[in-house]
Amino acid sequence: MFAFTVARRYLFSNPSQTALLISGVSLGVTAFVFITALIGGLAIRLTNDVTANSAHISLEPETRIARVLPSPDAELESVAIISTFQRLQIRAWKSTVSLLQSHPDISAISPQISGSAFLVKGEAVSPVAVTALDPAFIDAISSISTEIISGDASLGADGILIGSRLAENLGLSSGQPVLLRTDRGIDRLLIVRGVFETGLQSLDERVAYLSIQTARPLFLLPEGITNIEIKLYDPGGARELATFLHEATGLRATSWQEKNASLEGALDAQSQTGTLIQTFSLISVLIGIASALSLSANRRRGEIGIMRAFGVSGAFIAAVFLLQGLLIGMVGAGIGCACGFALCSWLETLTKPDGTMALPIAPGEGGYLVVFLLTTIGAVLASVIPAWSAARLDPLEAIQQ
Repeated sequence: MFAFTVARRYLFSNPSQTALLISGVSLGVTAFVFITALIGGLAIRLTNDVTANSAHISLEPETRIARVLPSPDAELESVAIISTFQRLQIRAWKSTVSLLQSHPDISAISPQISGSAFLVKGEAVSPVAVTALDPAFIDAISSISTEIISGDASLGADGILIGSRLAENLGLSSGQPVLLRTDRGIDRLLIVRGVFETGLQSLDERVAYLSIQTARPLFLLPEGITNIEIKLYDPGGARELATFLHEATGLRATSWQEKNASLEGALDAQSQTGTLIQTFSLISVLIGIASALSLSANRRRGEIGIMRAFGVSGAFIAAVFLLQGLLIGMVGAGIGCACGFALCSWLETLTKPDGTMALPIAPGEGGYLVVFLLTTIGAVLASVIPAWSAARLDPLEAIQQ
């Protein structure tokens, strides 16, 4: 294509200007990739921090409402309230677990009994949220065994695991007995098998773990369970899967996004801010391309006039400048993507003294294809005005100048 040859010669005729222009495009694309990888990495870290010790989806029985029936005495305006209070439970939980195990997006399942209780040690009393689970899958949702700082994670028939803050408040340590009093009014003397420390106050101060078999008589649940906790390979798909599971099982399915609405709002605001920065970065790149090509068209008015005088069409002249924009966009975007990936990969290796990442950056989230396409298309669009001006140039006027 002759227009491509002319466009390439125009670019190589002033190598310093072309190199400067491509460098500007590359710098803008590098900044775009860096911002995108940083925002994506921060979102991943925040999501992992929130969901590391909690379920992505929780299945629970639907809430029941007490029935109110008219009084048998029709002459009285009062009503008789029939209490339907009983422990909400999932009775057919085994069939539900079988359904969950067949789903390819689910990585871990933990049937549980959850309830409220008090731990009593002498005159010290502390409320706790009891989580009873299968000891064989104690780390399915939270990595409890790896957080043990005293004792071990073997629950047994009379064992209990408590957090470090709770142990400190009650003056307990591993191996000591403690009285557990449930909300059903049942007491049981248990042995503290281990003390864990996750760094989350809500867990270390308010949560205790039991074996599910130990919890059944304490909460009067000989067969059923109260909830099923689920982990996914991709936490981002929790909301859609929760809707599917609700329809498939009839249970109330709550995603982690629903439980942490404020975090999701913050991530959305962060994403919008990043989009604005990315947009301004691309706009500045495109303005630079348009300015440089406009100057090139103005400098080559004489050459363009001679070509028009020899019968070269305006469409051909326009194509030359459009192809220049295409070449600048493609080369600059390619170099920028490579530099951005290299920069993000290097930043990913930087660590703090405690061994954690210095920046929550994810090189794989750089949006390389998107920025390459946007920059290339934008560069062509930015060259439209210079191309249109060059194509409309009057050959006689251009030669006389």
